[in-house]
Amino acid sequence: MERISRSRMQEMDAADPLAFTRDRFAFPGGVIYLDGNSLGAMPRVAAARVATTVGEEWANGLIRSWNSADWIDLPRTVGEKIGKLIGAAPGTVVAADSTSVNLFKLLSVALSLRPDRRVILTEEGNFPTDLYMASGLADLLGKGHEVRIVPPEEIVRAMTPDTAVVMLTEVNYRTGFKRDMAGLTRAAHAAGALSLWDLAHSAGAFPVDLTAADADFAVGCGYKYLNGGPGAPAFAYVAPRFLEGLRQPLTGWLGHARPFAFAPAYEPARGIDALRVGTPSVIGMSALDAALDAFDGVSLLDLRRKADRLWDILVSQVDGYAPELQPITPSDPALRGTQASFRHPEAYAIMQALIARGVIGDFREPDIMRFGITPLYLRHIDVWKAARAIGKVMTLREWDKPEFRQKAKVV
Repeated sequence: MERISRSRMQEMDAADPLAFTRDRFAFPGGVIYLDGNSLGAMPRVAAARVATTVGEEWANGLIRSWNSADWIDLPRTVGEKIGKLIGAAPGTVVAADSTSVNLFKLLSVALSLRPDRRVILTEEGNFPTDLYMASGLADLLGKGHEVRIVPPEEIVRAMTPDTAVVMLTEVNYRTGFKRDMAGLTRAAHAAGALSLWDLAHSAGAFPVDLTAADADFAVGCGYKYLNGGPGAPAFAYVAPRFLEGLRQPLTGWLGHARPFAFAPAYEPARGIDALRVGTPSVIGMSALDAALDAFDGVSLLDLRRKADRLWDILVSQVDGYAPELQPITPSDPALRGTQASFRHPEAYAIMQALIARGVIGDFREPDIMRFGITPLYLRHIDVWKAARAIGKVMTLREWDKPEFRQKAKVV
């Protein structure tokens, strides 16, 4: 390993074209935050916006703010902002509900478009909630649908004439491995199937182009790389070719064509608004709306380039300071997202020792440590310091203490 000097890190930070975005976020002192792949840091404007939403729009505007503050259209307003980050055409993204609920809705739509097929195809290691929701939907339909789970390397071969939809996550939440969205979507279409992509670890992390990939449907969350806050609304995407006549099974009143007509029969709204269900969480939606402004003036290509530099620094230095940690994220940038994952039998305790030192990453069962590379607010010197801290935790066996082995409710 080539030891990189502190001065070299400072030089890289001085030349960083994204250095201006760090000040858009608030941080506690003494913390290096490497968990933005689980919960993004707080943009300062989000805190200000929530204060305005609560202290002015709610407190003074009261119910009038549905109109005067445009609360009613926030799902579309936020959806348009997210759409620009994921290569979606205008009018194809809406912010609503959770990733799980949106997945349920879009899987239902996809299956209705392939009524003679019964298989939802996915891969081993996909995010569990996606598997749970798919299985729950298959059981609910009661028409013999099957969730077929195959090893990742067999996904194309498993696209058979009975496959209705291929449901995949672009970036694996444990390993950081990145799927070829365009190539797999082409393969699905060649097999007569539709594609549904989970972008939870993609949107806001690097350039995504749903249009170029010809993806059919996509979902994603608002609280990771989009920095919308804990439990922020999720989003759903529908390709333009499926918007006409779009209908999904959760027929709530705000997905109605005329919600304030209070008609007894349901009539779906036209286009992407048909994916709306109930009243949006205005406070959470307002926070996400403001948080997305942190991307103003940011080139997603610059974001990706910086993420790759930070990744290289972290992983190369960890290799020198703590070679016993096994990197499991691909070294090829084309095959990874923007997290670095390492495996060790004592991963949980090691992460707790790091957190005690002010380096915050996270743990995933059974033995994986994850470090999120979030270029909007991470500096080169941050990942350099983090690697040194990892080295000290390992060299001094700081992790080998009873208090670091006690698992909390949220790990």
